[in-house]
Amino acid sequence: QVQLVESGGGLVQAGGSLKLACTASGRTFSTSAMGWFRQAPGKEREFVATISWSGDTTWYVDSVKGRFIVSRDNAKNTLYLQMNSLQPEDTANYYCAARQFVATPSKTLSDYGDWGQGTQVTVSS
Repeated sequence: QVQLVESGGGLVQAGGSLKLACTASGRTFSTSAMGWFRQAPGKEREFVATISWSGDTTWYVDSVKGRFIVSRDNAKNTLYLQMNSLQPEDTANYYCAARQFVATPSKTLSDYGDWGQGTQVTVSS
């Protein structure tokens, strides 16, 4: 098992940037693919980005391609999401998630076994 804690959320104007971080503990992190998901009030949780255990493969939902960058630093047990050109539709609670000893990335929520508590991102127009 792995414990995940997100940070870096906040309030930003449209067009601004934020960088989220997810710190992890446990032995699974270095060999686990990771993902970012988001959930707005009244909406289902949706996939945002995923990264393989080695960081060589990344996938994004179409709506954030070219604006968001997912990365990881296994030596620091940390996952990042750099968010640029933020828009009001990006407003949501952002969650990081880990696959347990599975190296390949996934866009599917049910493939992730460990979840953080979330960090709120609010983008004003």
